[in-house]
Amino acid sequence: MAGVKDYSNKLVAENRHLIEEHIREILRLIGEDPDREGLIETPARVTRMYEEIFSGYGVNAPEVIGITFDEQHEELVIIKDIIYYSQCEHHMATFFGKVHIGYIPSGKIAGLSKFARLVEAVTRKLQVQERITSQIADILESELKPHGVMVVVTGEHMCMCARGVKKPGSSTVTSAVRGFFRKDAALRSEFLSLIKE
Repeated sequence: MAGVKDYSNKLVAENRHLIEEHIREILRLIGEDPDREGLIETPARVTRMYEEIFSGYGVNAPEVIGITFDEQHEELVIIKDIIYYSQCEHHMATFFGKVHIGYIPSGKIAGLSKFARLVEAVTRKLQVQERITSQIADILESELKPHGVMVVVTGEHMCMCARGVKKPGSSTVTSAVRGFFRKDAALRSEFLSLIKE
């Protein structure tokens, strides 16, 4: 999202000192020595990371779509394999995967980079995959007013793979279906077959 706006989390930047103090205390509480050579700069590094990975809080996601273009293309448009990283709101553990978006314009299209920026705006905060999927579909429906939208999100969740049940390699797939996609099974099948190519 660089080059358009500074989407870093300004709230993290404003509270950098407090966050660093809390990270330092967490290190102490888990049995570490925060003054050990390898950990001295860790609170500052973690805070800078939070500024980046929680940058979605500084963005009004619908505004990311921005300017749209009049275009009388009313056939399926697919933007697939948009890689995302997010943080599970239940464990603050990373989950990541791909977003696939299909829509049928009704006279308005958006620049292709806007779809990737929208994914970033929605995923860079504490989230659950189900909400990410619905939010992307809802924002596109609201901002572009297409005939239909379908969003499929795949995710690998560290809270499931690296802890708890420890099932690495397992993945979660969610979908959101709006407009024509909801009514037309052939259209859904076309979208699903094309994102597999």
